[in-house]
Amino acid sequence: MATPTRIRPRDLLRALGGPRYAVALAVDALGTGLLRPFLLLYGVTVLRLSAPVTGTAMTAGVVAGLVCMPAVGRWLDRGARSTVVAASMLVRVLGVALLPAAPPGNVWLFAAAALFLGIGNQAWPAAHAALVATVARGRERDAALAGSRALRNAGLGAGALLATACLAGGATALQALAAVTGVAYLAAAALAWSVRVHAHPAAAEDNANGNEPTPRMRALLAANVIYAFCLNVPEVALPLVLVTQMHASPVWPAAIFVANTVLVITLQVPVTVLMSRFPRGSALAIAGVVLTASYLGFLAATSLGHGWGAPAVAAVSVVCTLGEIIYAGSATALVTALAPAHVLGRTLARFQLSTGFGLAVSPAVITALAPRGPAALWGGLAAATLLSASAVPAGHARSRDTEERRSGAGASMTKTDGPSATSCTPPSAPAAYGPSPAP
Repeated sequence: MATPTRIRPRDLLRALGGPRYAVALAVDALGTGLLRPFLLLYGVTVLRLSAPVTGTAMTAGVVAGLVCMPAVGRWLDRGARSTVVAASMLVRVLGVALLPAAPPGNVWLFAAAALFLGIGNQAWPAAHAALVATVARGRERDAALAGSRALRNAGLGAGALLATACLAGGATALQALAAVTGVAYLAAAALAWSVRVHAHPAAAEDNANGNEPTPRMRALLAANVIYAFCLNVPEVALPLVLVTQMHASPVWPAAIFVANTVLVITLQVPVTVLMSRFPRGSALAIAGVVLTASYLGFLAATSLGHGWGAPAVAAVSVVCTLGEIIYAGSATALVTALAPAHVLGRTLARFQLSTGFGLAVSPAVITALAPRGPAALWGGLAAATLLSASAVPAGHARSRDTEERRSGAGASMTKTDGPSATSCTPPSAPAAYGPSPAP
């Protein structure tokens, strides 16, 4: 099968899981955007907790979410798909429900809320990737994963804008945002569960009886920890450097963050489809090279002084966003391509562990390197990212891509939005997946 260079919106929507699942993703992202950027403010403003205590509780929630990932992987490998996605949304409903129940000064209920939110936030990416990998195949799957990221960023941005407009209401507004977020999570969970996508256990047993080993991917997972740093560059590194070191207006980091969001929404799918000309491992390595170039660009831009420094940083941030887009479009796709079906869930869980760990430690690493000067921060990130790019297993990904093109696996789809969900699999691809029966 020839590598596609474009994909029709209807095919993309089908590969994503159907209209109902797409709406669930949009509603979930909108609810997340309403509260997640302001959760720290909720603890400080509404519950009157100190900033260090609030931050520690939020970090503990993220760590607890990572600890739960092995169990999520095993659940996925038993065939669950939309059920796990819905569960990741429902557990966040519990977290949001605890926020208004917490009296001022009560850190334990806030910590419990952060715990449930952390579990849901960490479980969702692996569950969503497994669902898309069940519904779609080949490069259509890659485009669907990219499309879901674009859709999610659009929802997060819209939610954050709405929340920003409501912040003038103070503590009352934050409590209202929490309530709306809970309703959004509940609605999204119901929609996600209703698509009823399930991997037939028989398919996993057939694959388990085969000779395909479980991929170790140690080098890839270690590299992904460093790659994940790029996701926090617009939110942590650039505001820190621009405002505290270059003494630029806070408008610059805000504009860069907005531009990053808009670029991801508009370019994630086209760039991912364009990069399908390359093996997935090669695309991930290219992302590392682009990110390395952007970090070196930031190093050069910060030496220009107050006049041209901020505009130069903003210009280089576009290159950094492009590297982020290529990384996001190839990393999860590479993992799903390398993983045998019977261990897809555990493999995605391990990948999410590496991503979550990178996101958790990157703020501490960035804030520790920044006071040591631009060379330590940007030079260190550039060296680590280039080393990580060299560790990406491009050869294995190339062989898997070749198998997909020969088998025509990209045509295997599952319809999930009709009254009776059906499976449509071409003769050249195994009838491995389909929806679970209606309850």
